[in-house]
Formats: sequence, C-alpha cells, structure tokens
Amino acid sequence: MARIPSLKSLNAFPHAEEHLLKKTYSGAIVTILGLIIMFTLFVHELQFYLTTYTVHQMSVDLKRGETLPIHINMSFPSLPCEVLSVDAIDMSGKHEVDLHTNIWKLRLDRYGHIIGTEYLSDLVEKEHGAHHDHDHGHEHHDEQKKQEHTFNEDAEKMVKSVKQALENGEGCRVYGMLDVQRVAGNFHISVHGLNIFVAEKIFEGSSHVNVSHVIHDLSFGPKYPGIHNPLDETTRILHDTSGTFKYYIKVVPTEYRYLSKKVLPTNQFSVTEYFLPIRPTDRAWPAVYFLYDLSPITVTIKEERRNFLHFLTRLCAVLGGTFAMTGMLDRWMYRLIESVTNSKTRSVLR
Repeated sequence: MARIPSLKSLNAFPHAEEHLLKKTYSGAIVTILGLIIMFTLFVHELQFYLTTYTVHQMSVDLKRGETLPIHINMSFPSLPCEVLSVDAIDMSGKHEVDLHTNIWKLRLDRYGHIIGTEYLSDLVEKEHGAHHDHDHGHEHHDEQKKQEHTFNEDAEKMVKSVKQALENGEGCRVYGMLDVQRVAGNFHISVHGLNIFVAEKIFEGSSHVNVSHVIHDLSFGPKYPGIHNPLDETTRILHDTSGTFKYYIKVVPTEYRYLSKKVLPTNQFSVTEYFLPIRPTDRAWPAVYFLYDLSPITVTIKEERRNFLHFLTRLCAVLGGTFAMTGMLDRWMYRLIESVTNSKTRSVLR
C-alpha cells in the first residue's frame, strides 16, 4: 500500500476528525439545535404527507332525468311573511315545483328576532294568472273592477294585518329547498302571490314594495370541502327606492370524490348581478329573481394522497441534510474555539 500513496484519496471511510472524538459544550449546543431543527422538519414533512390534495378533471355532462336541488336561506327585513311567495318556472314553461319541495317562513321583528314560524305548502303559484296580473295590471283593469265588488272581509283583515306588520317593522326569513327539473329556468321571491287589488290596497303602488334582502345561503346541492358559493352572506338594502334584483347564475355540475372512494354529486356556480329600478310608468312589481342555466361540462374533483416513497425520500433528504449542516457547524465552532484558546495560551507564555 505504501507504494501507491495516491490510493488513500479514494478512501470513502476516513477516520473521525479530532473534534468529533471530544465532548464539548459547543458540540452539545449544536446537537440540541440540530435535534430541534430535525424534529420540526420531520413534523412538517409528516403533515405535508398526510394532507390530501385535489385533482380537477372536466368532461361532458351525461346526466339525464335528474332534478336540481336549490337550497334557499334569505331574509327580507322590510316585507312581512304574509305577502311573500316563492315561484319557480323552468324552460319548458312548467310553472310549479316538485311535490318534495319544502319551504318555511319565519316572522322577524324589526331587530331580526324570530317571532313566529309558518310552513309553506302552497307558496308556489300553480297558474300563470296571478303572476301576469302583477306584470300587466293595466291589461286586466276590468278584472280589477270585478274584484272590487268581491273584496270580502277576509281580504280586509289581511290588508289590515299586513299594514300593521309593516308599521311594526316586521320582516321575513324564507328557507328550505326547491327540487326543480334539471333544465334552465328561474325562481323568484316576491309579492306576486297576492291578488293585484289586495297588493294595491296594501302598498299603494309598486314603488313602495321594498325587496331589500340578505342571502344567508344559496346553493345547488350539498357542500364539499373548499367550495365557495359566491352569494352567501350577500346583503342588498334599498333606501328610498325600489326595484327588481336579478341574479344570472351559471350552474356547473360537480362530482367530489373523497379519498374513501365515496362520490358526492353536487353543483357549484358563478353569478352576475343586475338591478332594475322601478319607474313610475312601470307596471311590473319588484321581485328578487334567480335565473339559472346549466353548464354542459361536469367538473370532477378527486382527493389524492402523496406517494409514501416520495415522503421517505424527502424525509431522508431533510434529516441527512440537517445532520450534515450541524456537523459542519460543530467543526467550525471547534476550530474557532481552539484557535482562540491557543492564541491566549501563547500570549500567557510570552
């Protein structure tokens, strides 16, 4: 071996350096610091591995014959529950909703506290007549005159009750679910369910109907992790004016696939908002419209977990790199302390 001295340079297992054979305070400090760093990085890498991530895929929507669930939760601080109605119309002209629809109304005082509950089994209009009367009141002037003669005691009581509720500052919270056909359409919340003559008696003109509202929750199916419904907690309050709100909604069919292979069918949506003020010459009555259309594309969101071998590779790199860095730091500190000590020793000997 002595004849080939250059061979020593190829030795991958050199003897330990002198500073590694001595226990020093600086080495203890570096060791503790290194352990803390390694533990912190290990926890971070473990959390990164255990956290799932999502993959988005798109395909053509092939669903047919299914219904579209619409979850509603809204408050109308300036309209009593007695005058509010919910109406749904789809592209085929069907002016009703599925029999499984459940809508509730909560009476609210001027401070937003609940003072009564009512289940609405007949809020949805089944005929076009009442809706058209509100939109084209002038065309049905003769019918109004007939209604004046048949304005009975029940209608008088209703007018009196609603006027009292308006004076008390009553509002209404409407919530529940509409189960509509899976085609383009709209649903709206308004006073269209009232007889036109009764509505005139109560409000004395459409410009006095205040459709200020707060959308607490509006969704087209169950929620999945990370979903954002853009109309949640939307507040629209009118002061000294009236008009119709229209929300144009594009519904995107969505499937969320959990790590457990469970599939959650739902929908997400985007929205564009439009407000049309009421003018004295307008015959339409204020309302809050939600006009929806369905996208032909389905989005599939899949939960995935990172590869275990990838986790081990990152862990080895992190721990090995930290060990190597602390070793270098220990060597530098040892040499620095040794040089300072030697210089002091020489100065004392002189």
